[in-house]
Amino acid sequence: MAFNKIWCTVALGLLLPFSCAHTDFFTSIGHMTDLIHTEKDLVVSLKDYIKAEESKLEQIKKWAEKLDQLTDTATKDPEGFLGHPVNAFKLMKRLNTEWGELENLVLKDMSDGFISNMTIQRQFFPNDEDQTGAAKALLRLQDTYNLDTDTLSRGNLPGVKHKSFLTAEDCFELGKIAYTEADYYHTELWMEQALKQLDEGEVSSADKVYILDYLSYAVYQQGDLAKAMALTRRLLELDPEHQRANGNMKYFEYIMAKEKEANKSSTDSEDQVEKETEVKKKDYLPERRKYEMLCRGEGLKMTPRRQKRLFCRYYDGNRNPRYILGPVKQEDEWDKPRIVRFLDIISDEEIETVKELAKPRLSRATVHDPETGKLTTAHYRVSKSAWLSGYESPVVSRINTRIQDLTGLDVSTAEELQVANYGVGGQYEPHFDFARKDEPDAFKELGTGNRIATWLFYMSDVSAGGATVFPEVGASVWPRKGTAVFWYNLFPSGEGDYSTRHAACPVLVGNKWVSNKWLHERGQEFRRPCTLSELE
Repeated sequence: MAFNKIWCTVALGLLLPFSCAHTDFFTSIGHMTDLIHTEKDLVVSLKDYIKAEESKLEQIKKWAEKLDQLTDTATKDPEGFLGHPVNAFKLMKRLNTEWGELENLVLKDMSDGFISNMTIQRQFFPNDEDQTGAAKALLRLQDTYNLDTDTLSRGNLPGVKHKSFLTAEDCFELGKIAYTEADYYHTELWMEQALKQLDEGEVSSADKVYILDYLSYAVYQQGDLAKAMALTRRLLELDPEHQRANGNMKYFEYIMAKEKEANKSSTDSEDQVEKETEVKKKDYLPERRKYEMLCRGEGLKMTPRRQKRLFCRYYDGNRNPRYILGPVKQEDEWDKPRIVRFLDIISDEEIETVKELAKPRLSRATVHDPETGKLTTAHYRVSKSAWLSGYESPVVSRINTRIQDLTGLDVSTAEELQVANYGVGGQYEPHFDFARKDEPDAFKELGTGNRIATWLFYMSDVSAGGATVFPEVGASVWPRKGTAVFWYNLFPSGEGDYSTRHAACPVLVGNKWVSNKWLHERGQEFRRPCTLSELE
C-alpha cells in the first residue's frame, strides 16, 4: 500500500577528517566524498605547477627568440658585428653572466610545491585493499543485478546522474583483480571485454598479449580446452616467441590428444555439460538466488487475498498522548512477519543532524561473532557505521522517544542508535538480528536479553538497488527517505522468528544512509507480555 496516492487529498581547502592513514574508503560514500575534495585540491596544485612551468618556458622561449635574431645577424659578418664596441661588450656580458642566469632558470625545479602537496596528502590516499574492495564491489553488483560487462563498462545504469565508462585498461585491471582471487569466471568476462574494446579500435595502454595470456589461462581453468587453445594461437600470432604461451600450447595439445585417445564420447559429453554448468557461475545456495532475485525486484508476488489484508492508516501509538491529535501515517509492507512502514517520521533537518554527528566517527561496520561473542568486521557486511547516544544530542534523544512512543517498547534497554552509510556495492548479506539458541552469549555483555525488535530509518533515497529483503518470505522493502520500517524479531513467547532473516541489497547507483535501533527484551515484560504458545 502506498500513501503517495492516498494522502495527497489530505572551498578549495582540503578536508582531512581522518586521524589514520587508512579507513576502508570503499565501504562508505561518506568518506569517499572527502577523496573527491582531495583530488580537486591536487588538480588545483597540478594546474599551478603547469602555470609555473609554462611561465618558465615562456621566459626561456623569449630569450631564445631574441638571441636567435641576434646570432643570425652576428654570424653573417662576425668581424663587422664585433667592430661595434657595444656588441663586443654585450657578447662578453651574455656569455659570462646571462647564459649562467639562463642555466639557473632551466635548472630551477618548479615542482616543489606540487610534490610537497602530494607528499602531505598521500597519507590520506586509498591503498591496494581499497582498490580491490571497489573492484569486488563492481563484480558483486554485476552478479546481483545480472549486468553484462558491456552494460557496466559503458556505464548504462539506471538513475545515474554522472555517466562514466570503463576503458580497456580499467577492464583489464578488473580482470586481474578477479584473477588474483582465483575467480576465473569474472577474469574471463572482463578480459574478454578489454579485448573487445581494443578490437573495436580503442586507443589504450593495455596490451592484447597480456590480456590473451590471462584470458586463455582463465578459460582453461574453467575446463574449456578448445577455447583456451584458440586464444593461445591468437596470442602466438601477436608474439610468436612468447615462452609461456608456447609451453601452454604444447600442454594443451597433449591434453587434447589424450582425451581423443580415451574415446569416451558419451562420458566426455556428460562431463562437458557438467563442467559448463559448473563454471558459468558460482554455485550459489538457493537462499543466495532468492536474495539476488529480490534485490532485482523479481521476488514472489503476494497473492491478491493477502494483499487485501494490507492497509494504510493514521496511527496514534495506541492512544499515546503525543499522537492522539497528530497521528502518524503508517502502512503495512508485509503480513508474516508483520512489517510496517511509518511515513514522514524523521525530518530532513533531523537526518542532517544525525549524519553530521555520525560522519566523524564512521568506521567499518562490525557483526557479532557467534564463537567469541565479540564484534568483528566481515566480508558479507560492507558499510561504515557509528553509534549515537541520546545524551549527546537532543535530536537523538527526541528520535529515541519517538521510537518508544510508536512501538510501545521501552528504549532504555535498547542499543544506541546505529547510523550506517553504504559505499560502492555496499551490502549486508542475509542474517538474523536476534541471537539463536546456539549463540547464548551473543548479547551477554549488554545484560538486556535478546533483540526483540528492529526499527530502521531510511535517511536517503537510493537511485537503484539498496532494498531491504527477506528471502525466507519473499518481501522487498525499498528505501524511501524520511520513512522507517519496524518488525518484531521474536515471538511474544521469546522464541526467534526465523522468517525475519533479512539482508541489505548492494547499492547499484546512489548513496544509502540508514539508522537503526535494536530494542531488547528487558523492560518489555508488561509492554509485550509473554504468551503460552511458542510461535505466538
